[in-house]
Amino acid sequence: MSMLTVKNISFAYDTQPVLRNISFTVAPGQHIAVIGASGCGKSTLLKILYGLLDVHNGSLFWKDQKILGPAYNLIPGHENMKYLAQGFELAAYRTVADNIGQYLSNFEPQLKQGRVQELLEIVELVPYADTPVELLSGGQKQRVALARSLAKRPELLLLDEPFGNIDNYRRSALRRNLFQYLSRNKITSITATHDKTDILSFADETIVIKEGQLLHKKNTQALYTNPVDHYTAALFGEVNTVRVEALYPDYPEQAQVLLYPHEIQLNEASSLKVRIKASYFKGSIFLLECVLENRIIFIEHPHAINTGSLVGITFSKALIDERLNTSA
Repeated sequence: MSMLTVKNISFAYDTQPVLRNISFTVAPGQHIAVIGASGCGKSTLLKILYGLLDVHNGSLFWKDQKILGPAYNLIPGHENMKYLAQGFELAAYRTVADNIGQYLSNFEPQLKQGRVQELLEIVELVPYADTPVELLSGGQKQRVALARSLAKRPELLLLDEPFGNIDNYRRSALRRNLFQYLSRNKITSITATHDKTDILSFADETIVIKEGQLLHKKNTQALYTNPVDHYTAALFGEVNTVRVEALYPDYPEQAQVLLYPHEIQLNEASSLKVRIKASYFKGSIFLLECVLENRIIFIEHPHAINTGSLVGITFSKALIDERLNTSA
């Protein structure tokens, strides 16, 4: 049974269309990522799902209950959902603990205190429990807002770039803590993000939006492993469009495939050559910027290569067959 059903919704700001004929369903317990280029409508979609905006066409249902926007509700927002926007609304002069427990009942103070303590641990803010929010950094405030959104254990959590202001040192641990907590408590989530780590590690399915239209809603791993268009693949990072016939003459001249940098290897014996334009240190690997047939492509390699070097490249024939069959 679907927890959330979206049927052919469209929305525009004034006369500017933002979303067009969007349809999908979300099952209980799923973690969904929403990705797309800036301005494609990701944030607007989350606001519509929560009931902050009125759709111009189509309808939305929470189980069998229709979701209505502010034109029908004095206080917009669905009671079974929580929406964490990019701009977090916190009480600046109250403490971190007070903000997190703001909407929890005071009739059971021990239960409330235990709940706040649990959430402080999840967002790693225990030492700041009694600190006024106004003294926190932007990233710390975002973690407070995240904890507060979880306080009443919503059935569905809507997250808009939830880790955007959080430094890398904290981000990985916080991401793991959050999604482990959501899974443990059977809380469904929909996350609008541009960070591929949010997508690949934690999203069961991914929704791809381009210019207000839904391109794909697929299993995340399948979407990444077999990219069907350059736009989608590029949302996960660098991607190359390579003419197959350049290495394998038995393929049609027009046949092209999408290859990630790690799927192309250097091979001295290969007849297909690229010229090294630059080498970028990425930590565990180097990203080589190369020129192939007057186009730039990127290749991952363990070592830097001298600029101007001419090197051979290769890629798997089995992978090519798989990609061509997928796009057929």
